[in-house]
Amino acid sequence: MPKKLPVRMCAGCAEHKPKKELVRVVRTPQGEILLDPSGKKSGRGAYLCPNPECLKKARRAKRLERALDCPIPEEVYSRLEEEMRDGPHDG
Repeated sequence: MPKKLPVRMCAGCAEHKPKKELVRVVRTPQGEILLDPSGKKSGRGAYLCPNPECLKKARRAKRLERALDCPIPEEVYSRLEEEMRDGPHDG
């Protein structure tokens, strides 16, 4: 029997997609909010399509705030948007 693929919902477009196709946004135990390309950082996570449009939708609907259970400052959204445009960085 084939192994079941983990599926997650995008906080922007609300589509369910395989976890590998999505980008994880994490709130670390220290309260930092970052992109987590490896998907392995500890903390509370939310998933987005690697598409700045989905980030905009999630931002408008405050879905990341709800998913990460904390307010997200403007500069954090700007940084996430920049990181998404520049492509995945591990670290």
